[in-house]
Amino acid sequence: MPTLISDIKVIATAPEGINLLVVKVETNQPGLVGYGCATFAYRHLAVKCLIEEYLRPLLIGRDAEAIEELWQLMHQNAYWRNGPIENNAISGIDMALWDIKGRMAGMPLYQLFGGKCREGVPIYRHADGRDIGELCANIQKYLDLGITHVRCQNGGYGGGGFGDAPARTPERAPKGVYLDPHKYMRDTVKMFEEVRRRIGFEVELVHDVHERLKPVDAIRFARQLEPFELFFLEDAIALEDGDWLRQLRDKTTIPLAQGELFNHPFEWRTLITERLIDFVRVHLSQVGGITPARKLQIFAEQFGVRTAWHGPGDMSPMAHAANIHIDLAARNFGVQEWSGIEPPNFVIQALNGPRGALLDVFPGLPEFRQGHVYANDRPGLGVELDEREAAKYPCSSGVTTWTQTRLMDGSLQTP
Repeated sequence: MPTLISDIKVIATAPEGINLLVVKVETNQPGLVGYGCATFAYRHLAVKCLIEEYLRPLLIGRDAEAIEELWQLMHQNAYWRNGPIENNAISGIDMALWDIKGRMAGMPLYQLFGGKCREGVPIYRHADGRDIGELCANIQKYLDLGITHVRCQNGGYGGGGFGDAPARTPERAPKGVYLDPHKYMRDTVKMFEEVRRRIGFEVELVHDVHERLKPVDAIRFARQLEPFELFFLEDAIALEDGDWLRQLRDKTTIPLAQGELFNHPFEWRTLITERLIDFVRVHLSQVGGITPARKLQIFAEQFGVRTAWHGPGDMSPMAHAANIHIDLAARNFGVQEWSGIEPPNFVIQALNGPRGALLDVFPGLPEFRQGHVYANDRPGLGVELDEREAAKYPCSSGVTTWTQTRLMDGSLQTP
């Protein structure tokens, strides 16, 4: 008997105060279900609506094993294609179908991708601090846990918290997260000077510009950071200014990572084929799930570009698990961003506090041990969802403030 999609459900939950969206695909086979991530934390209701009102009626009764066919059907059905809302909606279903495929095979997903290239996945974690002393102390805590790659920021991405405009701004300047780009650049160079002096060069360091610099400033900034031997500099150039990456590549030897905001192959195709970046950083649900991410990983391999998938707190454990399964099977794996979804005995309590609620909602998370993350080897993605627990943590739909980044003249800046 063919395995057919019998229903599709969307579960919204926020066990850590971050909106997460999980898709549950049910089949006509008793007990055979799959879960996927459709998290677009700041527009979750739009994604939920698209799945429930459009994709669910489109897919019920169709073959759950025809993953490629269904991905293309979802992608083309609205005529206008791409974008974060559509891609996240497709991703939730696509990941769930891969989860079902693995459960049917009785294998973890990495086996369906050709098997392991490595036993565990090296990760990087985020270290910040109110001053250089606190930052270095936080870096050292990660090193003590066997982590060899650390992203260093000093005060986030250079701006403060959301609030009233500083005194230097024009009259009646609106509230926002205010950024002085040149001060941020100077402070960051000083930060890396001191981190290397105190910690040394044995740890691999990463920094994220978060697209908050003008291209000419990003070029100067990258050259200033060269003495500190960063593992990579992330998103130094905004997505809209992609043509500047040629000039950045020509003027610096620092490794470049790009792609957290990518939606469509046109945004990464030239960057990879012309070797303008060293690491591709896509957010799996943002590009439409496992199906397009695997194609991207294999495509990048042909040009020597490595993966460093986005792995923040605003994606569900299903997407974190998908990252890990692709990492295990990818020859061109670089490093994996990890937001700290470890079981409690592996949590860095001093930095993050307990993560009990997340673990109650999502049993079966990948596990962190001594600098690496390991898949749990259960069939499919290996992560389950407790819907009763999920219902205890409703999502919120308030106005997002951290993206209201502004320059000192009060104008909006890419967040």
